[in-house]
Amino acid sequence: MAYGQTGTGKTFTLGHLGDDDTASRGIMARAMEDVLADISPETDSVSVSYLQLYMEAVQDLLVPANDNISIVEDPKTGDVSLPGATVVQIRDQQSIVELLRLGEANRIAANTKLNTESSRSHAILMVHVKRSFAGREDALSSEIDNASHLVKPSKLIVRKSKLVLVDLAGSERVHKSGSEGHMLEEAKSINLSLSALGKCINALAENSPHVPIRDSKLTRLLKDSFGGTARTSLIVTIGPSPRHRGETSSTILFGQRAMKVENMLKIKEEFDYKSLSRKLEIQVDKLIAENERQQKAFDNEVERINQEAQNRITEVERNFAEALEKERLKCQMEYMESVKELEEKLVANQRRHDCDGFINGNCNGEELGSVSEEVSELRKLLQNEIQLRKAAEDELNKLKSQFEQFMQPGAGGDTEIVRLHRILEDEAYKKKSLEEEVAILQSQLLQLTFEAGQAKESLERSGSANGFNGVDPRMSQVRHLQFKETVNGQKAPIAPLYEHVGLQKILSLLESEDANVRIHAVKVVANLAAEEANQEKIVESGGLTSLLMLLRSFEDETIRRVAAGAIANLAMNEANQELIMVQGGISLLSMTAADAEDPQTLRMVAGAIANLCGNDKLQMKLRSEGGIRALLGMERCGHPDVLSQVARGIANFAKCESRASTQGLKSGRSLLIEDGALPWIVQNANNEAAPIRRHIELALCHLAQQEVNAKEMISGGALWELVRISRDCSREDIRTLARRTLNSSSTFRSEMRRLRIEC
Repeated sequence: MAYGQTGTGKTFTLGHLGDDDTASRGIMARAMEDVLADISPETDSVSVSYLQLYMEAVQDLLVPANDNISIVEDPKTGDVSLPGATVVQIRDQQSIVELLRLGEANRIAANTKLNTESSRSHAILMVHVKRSFAGREDALSSEIDNASHLVKPSKLIVRKSKLVLVDLAGSERVHKSGSEGHMLEEAKSINLSLSALGKCINALAENSPHVPIRDSKLTRLLKDSFGGTARTSLIVTIGPSPRHRGETSSTILFGQRAMKVENMLKIKEEFDYKSLSRKLEIQVDKLIAENERQQKAFDNEVERINQEAQNRITEVERNFAEALEKERLKCQMEYMESVKELEEKLVANQRRHDCDGFINGNCNGEELGSVSEEVSELRKLLQNEIQLRKAAEDELNKLKSQFEQFMQPGAGGDTEIVRLHRILEDEAYKKKSLEEEVAILQSQLLQLTFEAGQAKESLERSGSANGFNGVDPRMSQVRHLQFKETVNGQKAPIAPLYEHVGLQKILSLLESEDANVRIHAVKVVANLAAEEANQEKIVESGGLTSLLMLLRSFEDETIRRVAAGAIANLAMNEANQELIMVQGGISLLSMTAADAEDPQTLRMVAGAIANLCGNDKLQMKLRSEGGIRALLGMERCGHPDVLSQVARGIANFAKCESRASTQGLKSGRSLLIEDGALPWIVQNANNEAAPIRRHIELALCHLAQQEVNAKEMISGGALWELVRISRDCSREDIRTLARRTLNSSSTFRSEMRRLRIEC
């Protein structure tokens, strides 16, 4: 038997015919030459069968039509025979060469990466030799250990012998040979039969009582070669095939039953390849080292530049913040002083009006003169206030221009610059608030002028001492309380309005034709709605309906902003949320979100919708009336406060969906995903603003708890954000929630195993 890896020269060693050079003939030709040299045509006969074992089927190489020959074993002697195989009588060396050539032509071979003519079957040459002669049986006594030397009559004796030469197909590794399709099945069959042969050899070597001969047709064919008087030689071939290299093979004999044939050959290309590999490895190491050095130098330079830019930005920010703080304190002090002075004047004026000082007509002129003087003083104070505001605005514009000029050389979209712009926006908002307060002062001045005129007319008509009955005293009380709203930077309590004016009167002022009165009234209602104790009374008195009407009918930005804020305060109560839904509040808030541009208005609207998103009963209504799309649409503003409210609303909605899914009340994917919220959620999952990031992280965890959302979240990149949250989130509870969500989802676990991600 010739055994070895594919391409090592087994077929060459065993079956080469040596047409051009007889010295290169294989073992088959040499063995038959040796057999034919010792036979006599009169007494001896030699017959040959040439077979192949292909895919566990015995086929005749001399007559290819015989492609499924059965194996027969004699139950008495155990001899193996093949009744359907072609048997050819051999008389000379030329006939055996022709027979071997015919069989080699019919043998199955294929082209693999390891061998261009790889044998895909085991070739088996069976040689049967018979010798007949006349003699006594005692002539064989010594060979059969028969001690009897009695002379018996002569008889014809036939001595039989069997020689089996096996060219085994080469064992191969599929990933090296590149076998595919049918060739892969051939390789499996070859390796299976070789494995069975190895088991038999191991069992014989260990003197095992059982030899697994029936595991393969190959071992069944060779059964009578494994024991008894049989002698077996195993030829092991190692190295490149000499038939491809033009080299001879050297033979080393091991004992009587094993022989190794080493096909030794020095291939110049192989040594060049190794040398080239070493050179390439050295070059790669040098390139890697150089790349690391350059990368380190680049990182150091980038870090240095970033540090310089950070220092410059920090210095500018500090200087700008100090200037803004000084200006803000200055304006605040001047404003507070003006307000205090105006308040004192107003209180003194009201006290004088309430007393019985108008006794006779002589006092009328003096009183009217006093009122005129007070009006003049108020006008002067208002003019001073306007001048101060204008000076503050000029100073602020000057600081803005200086800041823009300073930042022009280093403009690069740095996040610190964005933050400074946001500070400027906040300062602009404060300036706007100051302008609103100035407008209030103007309205109060107009009202005082109106009251003075009413008093003058009344005195002229009747000469009575009390000329202010035409002015609604409750309205004066409202303005008086609003005027006191800001003292020393803090708001005065609003609850006493119930005692002084009454809630119904305040709500009736929401429908006033005077814009300033409406603004003052809606601010008072918003402040009242901020306290939970007042919310029920406001709703019972029709305040919610009035606020929704303001949101529907008025285009004034201030009224819409304050009304939306009041609705947001009322929406914190679950009972009020359903009332808002019933009265069409969701649609109104959605339309306001689409029309408004002011960041503070959008913040109020987003806060109201976010509160409604936390109600499990309003999920479908919110979506059908455009609440979710309106919430997502407000991200166009880009203001951090607005984005924070948007993120809070999404987190509330996702939490309600997760709870409904857990309770079995909801099936199907998230409405947020259907409305296209997932890309925005993934984009802002690592937002630099902590409130936005925290809400988005919670929203992702709640969405991931619904198994039906897993595939879309994976395709949308949410898996990576969930892994980051489970590792890097600053809050332990959110980290724990993310880890538990990932581990509980089979889809996420499968994808993490595929990507080799550990959570």
